[in-house]
Amino acid sequence: MTSSASAAEEAERVIQAVLGDLRRGHSRGVIVDSPPGAGKSTLVVRAAAVIAGSGEPLMIVAQTNEQVDDLVERLAARLADEVPHARVGRLGRAGYAPSARIANLPNIVTASDIAGLGDPEVTISTAAKWAYVREGTWPWAIVDEAYQMRSDTLLAIASRFERALFVGDPGQLDPFSTVANDRWHGLVWNPTQSAVAVLQRANPDLPVHRLPVSWRLPHTAQSVVADAFYPFVGFRTGTGPGERALTIPGHARGPADEVLDLAAATGWGLLELPARHTVRTDAEAVSAVADVARRLVERGASARSGTDERAVTPDRVAVGAAHRDQVVAIRAALGDLADGSGPGQVVVDTANRLQGREYDVTVVLHPLSGRRDATAFHLEAGRLCVLASRHRQACVVVARAGIRDLLDTHPTSDPVHLGEPVKFPDGWAANQAVLAHLASRSVQAGGAAYAAR
Repeated sequence: MTSSASAAEEAERVIQAVLGDLRRGHSRGVIVDSPPGAGKSTLVVRAAAVIAGSGEPLMIVAQTNEQVDDLVERLAARLADEVPHARVGRLGRAGYAPSARIANLPNIVTASDIAGLGDPEVTISTAAKWAYVREGTWPWAIVDEAYQMRSDTLLAIASRFERALFVGDPGQLDPFSTVANDRWHGLVWNPTQSAVAVLQRANPDLPVHRLPVSWRLPHTAQSVVADAFYPFVGFRTGTGPGERALTIPGHARGPADEVLDLAAATGWGLLELPARHTVRTDAEAVSAVADVARRLVERGASARSGTDERAVTPDRVAVGAAHRDQVVAIRAALGDLADGSGPGQVVVDTANRLQGREYDVTVVLHPLSGRRDATAFHLEAGRLCVLASRHRQACVVVARAGIRDLLDTHPTSDPVHLGEPVKFPDGWAANQAVLAHLASRSVQAGGAAYAAR
């Protein structure tokens, strides 16, 4: 039996157990934890098709409009094959106009209010939009990316459904909040906590399933990502050694090429600039990141998965950073490769916006590069997890030397609050684990190589 076949059987057993819990109805909720690229959206679509086929109406909650449209597109295709009579209602904001990829789908209806949708078998929208729905209840709900939804948002929509499936990745970014949460520390009703964390605290007997296989990540990423961000549950990759390969033609002519060749051979590469405290938009680091992405495109890389091989086009390359100003600077450094004026360009964005997406190769500006301190924002394990788990073939990290020294001399000073759940792993441990892995896959780059660019 091949690695992929055994992984598929293992994943299918878990999915059948999830669907079995939904059918039996012994509890009001079912939680599914997932590593990066384990098929969360596929599970959501599959479960939705099963419920729609049973004749019971369903509401689906996602966190962003991009996630909603992705689910609408995939669900429409599945229902067309399995439940041809079923319709999907896409609920949008006032004045909503459907995006081009769903506008002409025959089994989709769109509106800005529930009444305008009629009575579709599946109704889907963002959590923010569902919070404004004041009429109607559904026997079923599916909450996608449930770990990224705040508990106050879940409270706002809980009266709309009777039973729910919560699907999400516990290792990635915590829910986003625009207000300080100091006043709620240690309180069970802290509204800024993850919806799943509060749900489990109030309902400790809810069944929890864990998807065991990442279909996105290559075998070379299994140990580092699992050990750094999922140390207590782990996961395996759907492919084994040698089943994927990144080929980059041409010869190395500088540090960017050297680290790309190393990443092609091992799945990881660290381009390390000289240690220095810098401003957030470090010009040398920005130039180094852009150089790596540019050389990857110029050299005409190709990616193989099994027997399928394809070119690594610019749109299959992503650059990730922690801050928006860093993103702007990197886009400017890449010029027409990432200026946003046309399709087929390198994607450059923050970890928050890259979450849930996948690419063949990623280039990451480490959140702690050049910093004097290690703040909670830059240490957050979920941020580094997102940046280090978007790739199918290889990941290159660009950073100033000295991050491990910074971590060793900057222990956390955050207060400990009674009653506050402790998140594992913490950012300090996760960063140390990733950097320890990258230490043997590093290329040293002199700052002069990028200072004049």
